[in-house]
Amino acid sequence: MAGLRSTGYRMPRLISHMLFGLMALGFSLTATLAQAVEPVKIARDDNALDLTATTEIYTNQGEAFQVSTAAGTDGIRRRIEVRSSQPEHQGDWAVFALANVSDEQLERVIVAPHFRLSGSKMFWPDLGSQRIMAITPSEGFALDRVASADADVFRITLNPGTVITFVAELSTPNLPQIYLWEPDAYKDTVNAFTLYRGIVLGIAGLLAVFLTILFVVKGTSMLPAAAALAWAVLAYICVDFGFLEKLITLTASDIRVWRAGAEVALASSLVIFLFTYLNLNRWHVHLGYATLAWMLGLGVLFGVAIFDPSIAAGIARLSFALTGVAGIGLIIYLGINRYDRAVLLVPTWALILVWLFGGWMTVTGQLDNDIIQPALGGGLVLIVLLIGFTVMQHAFAGGAYQQGLFSDLERQSLALTGSGDTVWDWDVARDRMVTSPDISSRLGLSPGTMHGAARNWLPRLHPDDRDRFRATLDVLLEHRKGRLSHEFRIRAEDGHYHWLKIRARPVLGSNGEVIRCVGTIIDVTEQRNSIDRLLVDAMHDNLTGLPNREVFLDRLQAILSIAGTTEAVRPTVLAIDIDRYKAVNELLGIAAGDNILIAITRRLRRLLKPQDTLARLSGDEFGLILVSERDPAKIADFADAISKAIMVPLNFANREIELTASIGLVSWIDQQESAASLLADAELAMYRAKRAGGNRVEPFRPAFRTVSTDRLQLETDLRRAIERQELSIAYQPIVKLASGEIAGFEALMRWEHPKRGNIPPMEFIPIAEMTDLIGPLGMFALERASSDLMDWEKQTGELPIFISVNLSSAQLISSEIYNDVRAMLTKTQCDPSRIKLELTESVVMENPEQARLMLEKLKATGISLALDDFGTGYSSLSYLTRFPFDTIKLDKALVCDQSDKRSVLLRSVVSMARGLDMAVVAEGIQSEQDAVDLAMMGCEFGQSYLFGPPLGSDSVVRLLKERFPLMKRA
Repeated sequence: MAGLRSTGYRMPRLISHMLFGLMALGFSLTATLAQAVEPVKIARDDNALDLTATTEIYTNQGEAFQVSTAAGTDGIRRRIEVRSSQPEHQGDWAVFALANVSDEQLERVIVAPHFRLSGSKMFWPDLGSQRIMAITPSEGFALDRVASADADVFRITLNPGTVITFVAELSTPNLPQIYLWEPDAYKDTVNAFTLYRGIVLGIAGLLAVFLTILFVVKGTSMLPAAAALAWAVLAYICVDFGFLEKLITLTASDIRVWRAGAEVALASSLVIFLFTYLNLNRWHVHLGYATLAWMLGLGVLFGVAIFDPSIAAGIARLSFALTGVAGIGLIIYLGINRYDRAVLLVPTWALILVWLFGGWMTVTGQLDNDIIQPALGGGLVLIVLLIGFTVMQHAFAGGAYQQGLFSDLERQSLALTGSGDTVWDWDVARDRMVTSPDISSRLGLSPGTMHGAARNWLPRLHPDDRDRFRATLDVLLEHRKGRLSHEFRIRAEDGHYHWLKIRARPVLGSNGEVIRCVGTIIDVTEQRNSIDRLLVDAMHDNLTGLPNREVFLDRLQAILSIAGTTEAVRPTVLAIDIDRYKAVNELLGIAAGDNILIAITRRLRRLLKPQDTLARLSGDEFGLILVSERDPAKIADFADAISKAIMVPLNFANREIELTASIGLVSWIDQQESAASLLADAELAMYRAKRAGGNRVEPFRPAFRTVSTDRLQLETDLRRAIERQELSIAYQPIVKLASGEIAGFEALMRWEHPKRGNIPPMEFIPIAEMTDLIGPLGMFALERASSDLMDWEKQTGELPIFISVNLSSAQLISSEIYNDVRAMLTKTQCDPSRIKLELTESVVMENPEQARLMLEKLKATGISLALDDFGTGYSSLSYLTRFPFDTIKLDKALVCDQSDKRSVLLRSVVSMARGLDMAVVAEGIQSEQDAVDLAMMGCEFGQSYLFGPPLGSDSVVRLLKERFPLMKRA
């Protein structure tokens, strides 16, 4: 009983201690969540900082996350709460703080790479994904995202002496790396890596194509295996370097599948190459079965990669490592048994083992820098290059040495006969060359033609090879040692040239002089043609035979180098794009499109002189370097001749095809200009010509660069401004000229950009018209103006005023404008007669019949219509009778005209409008005397800064209360 009482006495104390511990743990966790981070100090000269170590990661925190900020300059720590911007957010957050210790404002970018090989792990590797969804600073708005395909990039601005805490909304709890870059330094780094990646990618592509061609030419089993490995390496590099995303549209999950598939392909192709090259199935049947099972397992991994890329990639990495280890064991075993193939593979496999060791250190995080990942990609290409040399050496040098029952002389004789090579024997003392079998018959010549003195060969040699052939033999005789290995061209009886290769060594006499040269001569025409075809395909378009973009830029750069040293060379670059080529291709088929390109190529070539260059830059785009003309007038005539040549109808399948071209041209004037920038300027001018309707020649102007770079950003900002309702409306008064009372207001769109300040409508309205933004933008102005009118009447009473809103051409031709206006009237409950839509003459002229039908439907709703800017443009009086306008607005150019005929014109226009029972509004009135004169002519309304500038909605309410005090409701 005493023990029981003791237990009963101690249990409450134990429970209290546990409760106290849990409370302490809770307070500890709360303190962890609220703990402020220490800021990273940033100076003006800091180009790049690694924020990974100072960034704190919080997982499973829910959609609302609270954290204490870093202490500011006043030493105060504040507590902020950030909510997730995406519904799929998992509650993972990252927090870091930055302090600007300099005395000037700093611009920086935060970069979080999507994929890093370093630290990605061997098993269940991290194959990359979007890392940061949004970043919210403790001061100001969420950071703007900078477009990037392979990283999350956000732009920040730090004021002098500020300390800001940033909360990043993570899409995954893993954040391998986060950097803070100076924008220009980051751009230079990206460009440097882009150049390196382009070189590596080009070499990998050439190797894959070359080994494939070699396989077609030679056909041995090891060549397709080597080509498969080369293509696998190319696929891996395309994914790793982000090139695949430029070819096809991919999501983050798609990239992981492609990356895992590329690693599986790499592991599979290495197994196939090792098995095929070492010819393991010849004597080792069980090893063949094991390899087949291995390959089937890797084949299944391709399917696994679709459902779980991490598992597939981990197994592929393990397979690659096991292949490397097993391969070195096989190579050592077969090398000891004097198997030449294994010996030839030793350098390559040593490099593979070095690469595997570096890869292991990288994925385990022991090597952690930005260079190692692209370096490993380059290492793969180097491995393929060594494999290519190895298989070529084996394919062209013969098989393994084996012991036999023949004498050395017999073996050499049989080997020479089996190889099909021709013995070449030059008796130097008697100056007599003999080939066995006689090479004359192979060239279609009479037997014995090629036998005799060495000089008898010279007339048959290609003119470019004669001196080199003679000098090679002279050097061999003079040095009296070494080996002769020489390639040359010799003409056959049919006129074609054959490439021959002589391999020989000198035989010295007792006096030390060369008395004989003996060796073999082989026909290497096929190999040389393959290499030539490869080089031609790499530099020329195989449809038209024209140089490609790379050759075009290389030639242009060479010409620019010459132009910098002499006044006689002043090149002009033309970018030529065929209008509606895609439509013709879709209508008539690809064959017709190819024939059209060939025909256009022939026409353009006829216009060129020998010093000019024509190239095919892309599908239907041609580039031209004009050097033969320097005079601007002649250059313009040349461009016009090109346009006319393309416009000549083409006949295809009994159909006549008429094409036009958009041509942009730029002449070289700046010695700092590069070939790429000069071509880019020409293409900008060409795109400008295409946007203007095509079938025109557009010279380049420097303003095109600003338009092309700013337009996309401005379009993105405008879309965001519409979504966030950052746009506003200003109202300019329209008064009655007779009494000076307010008759209405014109609604004018205003956009206060958070970074660029006020952006005028003439800058963002054209961008909205060229995109799908003009509809929402126009309806926003119309709905806001109607809503404001109703709000004014609620505060002042019913007012005798109207609201004028401008309508663009893109809205007028839209079939939805009628339904949108009716829905707006229903929503705002605004009287349609109080709304006036203004249209310019150019808007009506774009599609007169469509405009007439749409305006009549809008007029039927009760809305008034005004013809804006009357007196400019076409000014056709037929508009006033064909279209249902009830108001015309005189353009300020006509109102402010100081000529003697001004009053006559104004009186005539006003009289005509009054006769047609239409109201007249005069814009741009500059003085009270002009207002009095217009009132006496019969003009009812006036609008200008003389009667008041554009006002905000609140200012309009105060103005209306002053002008209409009796209408204010009780």
